[in-house]
Amino acid sequence: MKAVQVKEALKLEIIEKEKPVVSEDNQVLVKVKMVGICGSDMHIYHGTNPLATLPRIIGHEITGEVEEIGKAVTGLSIGDKVVVEPIESCGKCYACRSGRRNVCSELEVYGVHREGGMQEYLVMPDYLVHKVSNHLDWKESVLVEPFTIGAQANWRGNVQEGDIVLIMGAGPIGLCCLKIAKAKGAVCIITDLSDDRLEFAKSWGADLSINAGKNNVKKEVMAFTNDEGANVVIDAVCIPKTFEDAVDIVSPAGRVVVLGFDTVPSNISQLPITKKEVTIVGSRLQTNQFPEVIKLFNEKSLGIEDMVTHQFSVDEIKEAISLIENSPNEIRKVVIAF
Repeated sequence: MKAVQVKEALKLEIIEKEKPVVSEDNQVLVKVKMVGICGSDMHIYHGTNPLATLPRIIGHEITGEVEEIGKAVTGLSIGDKVVVEPIESCGKCYACRSGRRNVCSELEVYGVHREGGMQEYLVMPDYLVHKVSNHLDWKESVLVEPFTIGAQANWRGNVQEGDIVLIMGAGPIGLCCLKIAKAKGAVCIITDLSDDRLEFAKSWGADLSINAGKNNVKKEVMAFTNDEGANVVIDAVCIPKTFEDAVDIVSPAGRVVVLGFDTVPSNISQLPITKKEVTIVGSRLQTNQFPEVIKLFNEKSLGIEDMVTHQFSVDEIKEAISLIENSPNEIRKVVIAF
């Protein structure tokens, strides 16, 4: 069977490998139908993801069909449309005991630490395979995993109905954060450097869009909020400057959610954090977000049908990567179909 493997930085190949088999009673054989390409996949390809080990079969935004189940598997049947939860945890460390297995001390992510989903077949433990409605198109179900990232960010920011939420970045993750925040009843401001992305974000429900390259974001947010600031700021741009701006713009008693892995320090003084009693939290992957996100998808209440902009076959993976690298503002989500 075919699989997409990053052998080393900037070297990606389609390889042939043995089809996996169900060897344990709790395992599920998934026939992969579609895999989304994420920013972390691109970082692995470029050799800039410090967490990934190479060579690696990439891909963690996975949807497919159940082809075989082990003897102990319940709740799943052959032919079910499913999505894959791509994280493994130890279940014993402090994070796991606290219900936060997404930051397990021994965390392993499929497509990063373990072989990912960009292959024709995948064997997974049943607890990481979630059934979705057969009424969903593959281009919808493939988005469940990235939307759990948006759901996690909203949970970490304790987004409530009526909150004013500033989302920095109108890329795929920023858009996922936007939809989840709107579903919670929040008022949403979104920023980006691309007018096209901002226009799309407005069509997805953003109440105010700001081009950060042409406007003073703080001034615009303060005018919109009567000088109070945003109650929650979700930084989906993830550079030192946006982190600094987030702390500056957030309201008193507000929350800042950081999604980035940048190792370059930001220049943030203690005063605004203490004076405003700001809560600053990180948000990584997701914990227990799949059921709620799947519910929203099955209800078709989010309106995300136009998120996927480009589809390629697995044999066209290099063309897909090239498009993402060279025309980032023309895409929202690129998917690989098997």
